[in-house]
Amino acid sequence: MKIRGIAGIGAGLVAAAALALPVSAQEQEAAAEPEAASEAPAAEEEPDVPEARSLDELLELVKQGWSEERKENKAREARFRRNKAEQQQLLKDAKVILAREEARSERLESTFQANELKLAELEETYANRLGSLGELFGVVRQVAGDARGHVDSSLVTAEIRDDRGDFLLALGKSKALPSIEKLERLWYELQREMTEQGKVVRFDAPVLTLAGSEENREVVRAGVFTAISDGKYVLWDPDIQNLRELARQPPSKYVNTVSDFEETTSGIGSLAVDPSRGSLLSLLVDTPDATERVQQGGAVGYMIIVLGVIAVLIGIWRYAVLMIAGRGVAAQRESDTVSEDNPLGRVLAVYEANRDVDAETLELKLDEAVMRETTYLERFIWLVKVVSVVAPLMGLLGTVTGMIQTFQAITLFGAGDPKMMAGGISEALVTTMLGLMTAIPLVLLHAFVANAAKKIIEVLDEQSAGLIAERSEQTSA
Repeated sequence: MKIRGIAGIGAGLVAAAALALPVSAQEQEAAAEPEAASEAPAAEEEPDVPEARSLDELLELVKQGWSEERKENKAREARFRRNKAEQQQLLKDAKVILAREEARSERLESTFQANELKLAELEETYANRLGSLGELFGVVRQVAGDARGHVDSSLVTAEIRDDRGDFLLALGKSKALPSIEKLERLWYELQREMTEQGKVVRFDAPVLTLAGSEENREVVRAGVFTAISDGKYVLWDPDIQNLRELARQPPSKYVNTVSDFEETTSGIGSLAVDPSRGSLLSLLVDTPDATERVQQGGAVGYMIIVLGVIAVLIGIWRYAVLMIAGRGVAAQRESDTVSEDNPLGRVLAVYEANRDVDAETLELKLDEAVMRETTYLERFIWLVKVVSVVAPLMGLLGTVTGMIQTFQAITLFGAGDPKMMAGGISEALVTTMLGLMTAIPLVLLHAFVANAAKKIIEVLDEQSAGLIAERSEQTSA
């Protein structure tokens, strides 16, 4: 019984120690969380626990463990109190810093407001003192900007290649008041540009050729209007800041004056100038010549030209034949000898061959001869008349087809870009022009040819009627 009582007491102590250890551990962890967080890795390793072989050893172990835990708990409590004091000191320091920064913020805000007021006063003072200089500055910037654009597009720049363009650009973009030197330089550049406009100058400059190469040539500049080189007009291109040859030269009556003007060293020379300062010369590239105009007429235009040329050639041929025949008829009327190389001679030959027949038969024979000559004289004249009537109708046909193309372009691309409609409109106008240009001369040519044939036919009728009347008188007598 004694042994069982001791065993029961030992078991009770072990159970009490087992229950006391977790509770004290939880309280200590709640009281000192930083130390628990820092010591967490060490708690993960389980220490070696000695095994009790008897109740006495177990009781001794429990006693030692309880004593060590009390020491450890006291050490943790001391560290917690020490850390708590440090945290309170940090809190006090933070409050002191916060108060100091709030005071600094108030001082800065007051300084900012004071500076705002002072800045407004200074700006007002600046504006008052600036006065008319502000307007002068605005005018200078505007004049410099306008002069920069004028200088870039001026033909004088081809000769004078300095920094005046950069100077005017910088002055136009400057936000500070210009100095006296800059104002004088602006005045000088304006005066120099005006002076150069009235000069005819020879100088060497690079010229961009049509082949794409750049050649150094002698250039003659007539003011700011025209520049010539090697017998041709050259154009100043402001985009590339260089002289270039024209893709197409003006008409010959203007180009013919270039060589003589280049050779002139003194006195007065004639030269065609472009008052638009190159705009008219540059438009020559887009202006179609006669060949391109005809190409704009399309197939209808070519048909009108072909028919017109054929009709004109036939008309000229027939007019020449009639002129020769008319001269032969006139010579035959003056001659007593019958010659069959002209219409009147051939009619008289019929009369001579039928002298013995009666008047009615002779009349029929002569009428037949006159009709035969009339057919020969009026041959192909009808073709000239037909083409003169058909040509305007074909021009009208080209007008209709051209307008159809124009409306198709409007349907597909809209009416915003006139260039999309230019092809159809050009065809309509060119075919109408070609039709009229073909019809008008053909109508005149047909009138001349028909009149020449009519005169010869009238002579033949007159002579034929005279011969019949003479035969009738002889028969009556």
